Parts: sequence; C-alpha cells; structure tokens
Amino acid sequence: MIPRLGACSLLTALWLLHCCSCGWSETTRTNGVAKGETKEQELMSHERVKRGWVWNQFFVVEEYTGTEPLYVGKIHTDSDEGEGNIKYTISGEGAGTIFIIDELTGDIHATERLDREEQSYYTLRAQARDRLTNHLLESESEFVIKVQDINDSEPKFLEGPYIGSVGELSQIGTSVMKVTASDADDPTYGSSARVVYSVLDGERFFTVDRQTGLIRTAVADLDREKQDRYELVVKATDMAGQMGGLSGSTTVTIVITDVNDNPPRFPQKMYQFSMSEGAAVGTPVGRVIATDADMGENTDMSYLIKDEEGGELFKVTTDSDTQEAIITIKKALDFESKRTHNVVVEAVNKHVDPRFSELGSFRDQTIVRVSVNDIDEPPVFHPAEGTILEVQEDARLGALVGTVTAKDPDMENAPVRYSIDRSTDQEQIFHIDPVSGAITLGNILDRETAGWHNITVMAVEADNVSQISHSSVSIRILDVNDNPPELATPYEASICEDAKPGQLIHSISVVDRDEPQLGHRYYFTLAPEATNNRHFTLWDVKDNTAGIRTQRSGFNRHEQNVYLLPILVVDSGPPALSSTGTLTIHVCGCDPEGTIQSCNATAYAISTSLSPGALIALLVCMLILIVLVLLILTLKRHRKGQSMSEDEEDMRDNVIKYNDEGGGEQDTQAYDMSTLRNLFDFPEAKSGSSESGPDLRTLPQWIQGRMSGDGGAADFSLFKGYIRKKVEQTDGDLSVPPYDSFQTYAFEGNSSPALSLSSIHTLSTTSEQDFSYLSDWGPRFRQLAGYYAPGHPEEDGS
Repeated sequence: MIPRLGACSLLTALWLLHCCSCGWSETTRTNGVAKGETKEQELMSHERVKRGWVWNQFFVVEEYTGTEPLYVGKIHTDSDEGEGNIKYTISGEGAGTIFIIDELTGDIHATERLDREEQSYYTLRAQARDRLTNHLLESESEFVIKVQDINDSEPKFLEGPYIGSVGELSQIGTSVMKVTASDADDPTYGSSARVVYSVLDGERFFTVDRQTGLIRTAVADLDREKQDRYELVVKATDMAGQMGGLSGSTTVTIVITDVNDNPPRFPQKMYQFSMSEGAAVGTPVGRVIATDADMGENTDMSYLIKDEEGGELFKVTTDSDTQEAIITIKKALDFESKRTHNVVVEAVNKHVDPRFSELGSFRDQTIVRVSVNDIDEPPVFHPAEGTILEVQEDARLGALVGTVTAKDPDMENAPVRYSIDRSTDQEQIFHIDPVSGAITLGNILDRETAGWHNITVMAVEADNVSQISHSSVSIRILDVNDNPPELATPYEASICEDAKPGQLIHSISVVDRDEPQLGHRYYFTLAPEATNNRHFTLWDVKDNTAGIRTQRSGFNRHEQNVYLLPILVVDSGPPALSSTGTLTIHVCGCDPEGTIQSCNATAYAISTSLSPGALIALLVCMLILIVLVLLILTLKRHRKGQSMSEDEEDMRDNVIKYNDEGGGEQDTQAYDMSTLRNLFDFPEAKSGSSESGPDLRTLPQWIQGRMSGDGGAADFSLFKGYIRKKVEQTDGDLSVPPYDSFQTYAFEGNSSPALSLSSIHTLSTTSEQDFSYLSDWGPRFRQLAGYYAPGHPEEDGS
C-alpha cells in the first residue's frame, strides 16, 4: 500500500485540480437540446441564445477517507440570477445516497467512500424547478460522475501456482512457460496497472522476461538425475516497478523431463550359473540386468549375445516388464564335450537420442559363465539321426541286414544291449543281436507288398536299464525279377469287314510289378498256338509297346465276328519271365467313312481252350441267375399266402346269408350249423323259378315242411319287396357311409297263419278257436300248443 503521507499529498493535488476545473465550468455555457424538444425548436435556437445548463465533466477520487462529504462539483443554469427561486435536484445511480445536492446552490457532494474497481462511473440526471410552482425551468439533462483511480490494487496471478517442464540438458534461453498477473487498477490512467516481472528465488537457473512474464532457462547443465524439479518465486510489480508500486508473487514449479543421456550399465562384469547337461532346450539358465539412470522409455533396452559359440548354445531374450536378460538353452549341453561356456551378453538402449551421441556408446557388455554338470545319460546312437539299410528281396532267413551301434557317453566301453520295439515290427520280420546290434532277417520278404520297413531299435545300459534311447532304422527292400509282365488291361479291338492288309488295329502295353534298377525291356510275340493264323500279325515297336496289324482283307462278320489272339510277353530278366494275354478282335459293319455301325456277338476262338479265369466268371454268373430265380419264387409264394390271410380276416367279404327265423332258444335243429362253419361253401337260396328249386337244407324246418306240402313252391316276394324298399331308402340317404355296409332289419310279414295269441283277445271273445296247428310247428311250440290246443289222450299220457 502507499504510505499515508504520500496518499495525503496525492489527494491534495487532485483537489486543487478539481477546483480549477469547476471554476472553468462555471464560465462555460452549455447549449444542448433538452429531451423532448422538436426539430423546429432546435432550428430556432440558432436565432436566439437559449438558456441552458452550465457544468463540466465531474470526477471524484476513490477511496476518500475524510470525515466530511467530498465535494464533487456544481450544476448551474444560466437562468439562475441568484435570487433563490430555483431548486436543483438530481436522480439516477446513487442519487440521495452516495451523492447529495444543495437545492439552492447546485453543489454536489459524495457521502460514501467509492471504489473504482467496483464501479468506475455513475450516470445521473439534473433537474431545475421553480421553487414556487415546481415547474421545470430547464429540460432534464444527463451527466456522468467518474471515479478517479488511485493505485490501490496489487497485481494478482489468477492461474497460479504454475507447473511447467523443460528437458534436461536444454540450451540456455530455452522457453519453459509464461506467467501472467493482472491489476484491477485503471490501465488508461497513470501507471497503476503497468506490471513488470522478476524472479525472487531460483534466478540462478531460470530468468523471466520483465515485460511478458516468459520464463527461460539460465544454464545449460540441468541434469534430471541430480535434481528433477525446481521451485521459483516470480514477483509482479505495478507502477512499472517504480517506488511505491504494489506487488504480488506466485510459485512456479519446473519439472526437469528425462532425455536418454545415460547408457545402460551392468553392475557386474561377470555372472556365474550352473546347468545340468540333461536340461531340455528352452530351459532358463539365469537372469542378468543392466541399470539405466534414465526413466520411462529411455530405460528400454535389448540384449544380445556377441560371441558366436555362445550364440549356438544359448539364446537371450528381454523381459519387457523388468528389463532383465533371460538366458535360455538353445541347444542341448554336453558335459563330455565342454564343461564351461563363457557367453558375452551386451545391453543396448532401444531409443538412442542422436543429440547426445558425443557422450559415448549407449551399450555395455558382461560375461555370463555357465558350468555344465554331468549326469548319467542313455546310450547315443551313431549316427544319431537314424540308419538306412538295404537287403535283397530274395534274401534267405537269417541273412544279415546291417548293424546299429550305440555307446555310453559317460563311460567308454560300457556294455550296451539292443532290442527292437515290436510295435514297429509286429510281424517279426527282423531280429537283432542284443550284444552286437546285428539285424538279421526273420521272415520272407516281398518288395511288391512292402518296399520299405521302418523299425525302432532300443539301446539300454547293461548296468542301468532305466537309461534307454531309441533310433529309427529304415530298411529298403531291393527288387529281384520275380513277377512276369502282364498286359495292362484286357484289350479289345474292332475292325471293319473291308479292312485292308497291313492296317494297324491296336497298340498294346504291359505292366510289371518289378522295378529293376536298369529299367524294363519287354519282347512281344504271338503265342505258339496262334503262330499259324492267317488273319493278324504282331509288330514289336521296340519301346515296350507292340502293334497288331491285319494280314489279309475281306472279313465277314456273318461267318465269324470275333477273333481271340493270344500274345506272349517276355521281360529282360534276369531271369526272364513271360506271360500270355488275349486280345479280343471284333469284326463289325462300318459305313463308307469307316465308322463302326454294328457288331455281332458270335465268338470263334483260335484257341479252343478257355482260361481258368473265364470258367470261374461263367460259373459265378450261372450261380447268380439261380439265386435270383429262387428269390423271385419265394417272394411270390410269400405274397400269395399274405393275400389269403387278408381275405380270411376281411369280414366285409364274409357276409353269411341264411333265411331262418329259428324256433327259439331250445331249437337246436332249426338251422344247419355247418353253414356258419364253412365260409367258402355257402349255397345261395335259389328263386322259385329255377329248375331245381331252393335248397331245402338251408331253410328252417317249418318252411321245409310247408314247401314239401305245397309242392316245393315258397313265396319270398313279400320279403324281396321289403328289402328292395329299404335299399332304395338307403341309396337316397346322404348320411350312409360310401362303402358297403351290412344292414339288419326285423320283419315278420303281413300276417300269421297262427293269428293272434294275445291273452287279452282271448278273454274278450267267447268264440272257440282251433289251435291244433300249433302242434305242427315243432318242439318249440309244443308247450304253447298244450295250453291252447284240445287235449289228446296220447299226449296227456305221455
């Protein structure tokens, strides 16, 4: 803050300046157009001098600390002649509270302490009224009271505290960051808001621009590894740094960022590890690490093996999490070959900054010594990758195929025992001597069946059977000529009837299962039984093929349409083997262009004998035909029995018809029971017009009696008409199912010769009726006849 004495001097000077301005304002006339005047009134003001307000711009000093109201200024109208007839009033911002006016003189005073930083000016309106009538004498006019600034606000860093960063080893003058302070004082009045910057603490390493606040490095050897951050105090002073200016400060933290200026370093120049010779490939030997004083990605490094010998046996990788070098086994170790290995491992930074290349090489080396420990190892075969042996196809049992050798790597001349893994030689074709490792033949070989045999031989230490090793042995079977050549396919050829002599009919080739080392050579000729034929000749082309040519012209397929030509094929051996094949030649009819039209199947054999294969094929065909005939007969019989069974079970085809009402439950002779028992031999009742008449055996006994008494004529017209009527009704009924159905009707006829047997009718009449005919109806009506018929002495007696 400004000292109290200096503040009082400044207020006095402002007061004198204000009084001078007020005096000058009283002599100045203001001819303004009042609010509400028209344009015409404005033009008239050029013809005469109009009364108006008289004042200048008003100022009031902020932060006034006096006890009396502070004089601001005076408003006056030139119509005021000093008689006290005019009353001055003000309105607007702060009127009546902050600012008061003397109604008679127009003097304005400030009653409160003002702060320009809170409000820099106030807008008010002045009125001049007649004290008696209270009418406006002058139009209301607006004026402004400005608050005069003093240096009462210090600079402030609104964004502090600040945090910046700069890379280590940066050059002098490298920009770090910018700080800014603001001052609430009026920047247009004096130097109260002019701010300058300076460093209070840390000026040895950093500087700040006096006008802009930009912080720069002051030295070039900032080393993060020594000090990774700096705390600065930056001060901002107003009044351009002059005496009496106010100031504010802030803290600036500058972080030194890392650069790759340090190479990796191994803490030790040698590391020692031990590893068993039986360790598997990929087994970790150990870990080493190189340290780096840098941080972040600048510490990323990779490791590699520099010496050639170490690179063959070992491999090094980098653990991305710990940045350690992991040494692993790349190739199996052998104690007997070398007991100690010195491996040179080098660490190299991944991200090298070329700006610091003059600092030296960003890599370091160390030696990793690996000691190999001896263990009891199984025998080792020589050669280790397996053995290939050869044997002739016709070798005798017990013949030597070859010998395998294995040695104990831990002890010279240690006994080793051999055996064959029988899972690879289940047929036991080979045997091996357990002591010498000699492989001999245990079974007959056939190269055409298997040209190679792959077996596994096992070797164990005689003193420690748990130490076992395996080796693959591949045995190649060398070929011998033990298979005759054969025609490639059963050849067939066709010729036209008008074939010319010497015409090539067909070309033939052979196949041989043998594979001689010098290749095949075959010889063709006609079989002895065909040497005298006058139809065809054989031409040996000398390239293991032969051609068949015609020997004459004028073939007739109606006389003979098939020729069988036996051909003898001999290989080159040794020993020479041969076979005979047959070429079938068909004689066909052809068109003028030589296109075959048709061929007949009549065969004429040059050789009268058939081969065994042809006989077997013929017998197989005949057997197949016999089996097919038997199957067809069995199937037909099975279907016939099945259809008969279905007919017996189908009740719709077994409707039994008989015309017999029966004589009651005790009448066992009313109808013939054999009719129901025989479903396929049921006689139909013939009509009365037939010559022989109805079959009485199928009718009830009481009808038979009546027919025999009436001369054999029975009237069924009544029943036929009834049935015909029912059939017509059924045909017209839409609810009847659409298939044959069995309908049952109860019909007794129009009348009965026995008349009514009602007991009611008997009581209602006194007439005597003759019921003697009941005795003629059979045994079932005998009891009824006893009730109604007159008694017969012979029956009563019985």
